[in-house]
Amino acid sequence: MLLVAAAVLTLWYDLRGRTAGPDRPAGPGGPDEDTTPGGHDEHGGHHHEPRVGWLLLLPVLGLLLVAPPALGSDAAGQAGTVLTAPGADSDYPTLPAGDPVDLGLLDYASRAVFDGGRSLTGRTLRLTGFVTPGPDGQPMLARMVMSCCAADGRPIKVALSGDVPAAVPADTWIQVVGGWTARTARDPVNQAEVPYLEVRSWQEVTPPKQQYE
Repeated sequence: MLLVAAAVLTLWYDLRGRTAGPDRPAGPGGPDEDTTPGGHDEHGGHHHEPRVGWLLLLPVLGLLLVAPPALGSDAAGQAGTVLTAPGADSDYPTLPAGDPVDLGLLDYASRAVFDGGRSLTGRTLRLTGFVTPGPDGQPMLARMVMSCCAADGRPIKVALSGDVPAAVPADTWIQVVGGWTARTARDPVNQAEVPYLEVRSWQEVTPPKQQYE
């Protein structure tokens, strides 16, 4: 924000100086007569000064035009799962008809932990996220949850059991199909509860355009 403010002020000052230039009073000998000590035109000298302040616009344009890469497994491994606050009991709507039903990781984890899996029981679920190593070395499914900007992103994690994608490298995006299980674990970073998904099948997928939840 400071860079943006500095760039705007520099632009305003520069444009203000240019528009104010022609209003300078003329000297006794006419508008072209040099009236400053040492024989130099004050306005002319100012006009040819280098506009170094314009360089402040470069980092601003960089921030606006160059998107940083999405946070991945490194960030997920260093932060605890975002699922730390209990939700309202049985306050989750019924899932839409048809299996498999697509669910976000945060929605699945909230239903699994805070609603005891009641709205998930008997349903075939499909979740999409990136692979991140779990504390026991087994892969977990994760996505970053963003409240304001990427800097405050925190992971939502779902542990995997069943047909686990064991040989898939970290940060690979996969889509898993499976069902709810009552099994849970503890996130070693913040001791929050992490639900499991019993995986029946999985496949690698292209990272989505919107990688945050």
